[in-house]
Amino acid sequence: MSLHNRDHNQALSVSERSGNSARDCYTNRLHKVRTHFVRRAGRLYYRRRVPEALQAIVGKREVWRSLGTDSPTVALRRSHQIAAQIERDFEAARSAIGLKVDQTILRGSDRDEQTLTAKTSDAPSTAIVEGGGPTLGQVYDAYMGDPTRDWSPRTRLAYETTRRMVVAVLGEATPVRSITRARCRDLIETLRWLPRHAGKLYPGLDAAEIAARSKEAGRGDLVSASNINSYLNKMGGVFNWAVKEELMDRNPAQGLRMPDATLRRDKRLPFSKVQLRAIFNAPLYTGCRDDGHGYAVPGDDRPRNARFWIPLIALFCGLRLNEACQLDVADVRPVDGVACFAITEASQADETDKRLKTASSARLVPVHPQLLGLGFMEFVAARLRAREIKLFGEVGLGATGYRSTTFSAWFTRFSGKAGVRSNKTCFHSFRHTFRDALREARVERDIALALGGWSAPGGSGSSASASDAYGSGYATATLFEAISRVRYPDLDLSHLDE
Repeated sequence: MSLHNRDHNQALSVSERSGNSARDCYTNRLHKVRTHFVRRAGRLYYRRRVPEALQAIVGKREVWRSLGTDSPTVALRRSHQIAAQIERDFEAARSAIGLKVDQTILRGSDRDEQTLTAKTSDAPSTAIVEGGGPTLGQVYDAYMGDPTRDWSPRTRLAYETTRRMVVAVLGEATPVRSITRARCRDLIETLRWLPRHAGKLYPGLDAAEIAARSKEAGRGDLVSASNINSYLNKMGGVFNWAVKEELMDRNPAQGLRMPDATLRRDKRLPFSKVQLRAIFNAPLYTGCRDDGHGYAVPGDDRPRNARFWIPLIALFCGLRLNEACQLDVADVRPVDGVACFAITEASQADETDKRLKTASSARLVPVHPQLLGLGFMEFVAARLRAREIKLFGEVGLGATGYRSTTFSAWFTRFSGKAGVRSNKTCFHSFRHTFRDALREARVERDIALALGGWSAPGGSGSSASASDAYGSGYATATLFEAISRVRYPDLDLSHLDE
């Protein structure tokens, strides 16, 4: 194999002399001394395998870094800094998906000690303020490391993304007390002229330079107002926290927002009748080559796995994508004689990756008669006999720690091949379609909210939310009667019975 073939970019022992013959075999020494050095075209590279749990977020199986030399001695000296940086990158990836991290590796040597002291001290603000006041980077570090906050992987990743954007414009070493409202407006001006995928379009330039060039070119592919407002909202959350911790005197970004011309109800639309027909008459539902790469090619296979069931569950039962993707087999069970989806973070397994969007998301949703008629409970029984834990185990975790990330990427490709992709529809459009179907069926509003896991408007403290706290909710028979009225008369699914 490659260890015996010196022409196959074989890993090198650091004691190897650069002039040794390429035909020599160093297998015995390599077995004794594990290194990460590879010679290619006469140069030495540092190669590190990406841990399997991080490959999805890193986007590759191996990381290669040029050591800029053909001398093993020089390469060894240079490798230490590169190895440390790679380990920090891996720890950052672990942090982004909610895994346990080593803060010493993550933060680096000098800043590490100061930041860790800030995170573990009974008075974190005092530890940071010593030495001339906290910088923007230190405040972000302290906020992200606050042990009183419960971070989901997706939320942490969103804050890390915002941190990179804010720090790139305002400066990591900027004292937070020097950040004025005018600086925050400058941040907005920079953000609103940044094009999507700015790093790829303008490599090597900072955010201000990119914005200036984009503005001069009159680009139209800019970051949306809603994304900018998301950045401002998260930055404002950090500043509000810093004020409470007495790291800042006030929040200079309070109330700043970009006007968003797109109404919220127009951001995502329900699927049209034409789109629904195209989706459920695609080869995946009428007969495809296979459930792998051939799902869009007509054939004789009629697979009934995650790709088949999840869109139908969303259409007829209104489950969010991640709610469906993360279901355990045990989450489909009879309740008072009615087959139901139990939408919950609880699991019969020792550990669970299940997460809910809001507290109101936890609920029981009866299985729609259409799914029962298509043999959904037989599918569940087969998974149970196979001793499967997850109902859709073939849907793996994505880079954010959610199974929906993986399935969403596939559904985007699927919708493109089915000819239904549009700017205002995506998988979440099934939820909008389901809500419209509840309205058409004249389902009582409170029951509709209970089925969809939607929070009633009014917020905490209103009379509506106070009354909702009384009682134990609707009987499953009532919910089943309501969901059974959800129909799509213009959608013919008779071919699925075959």
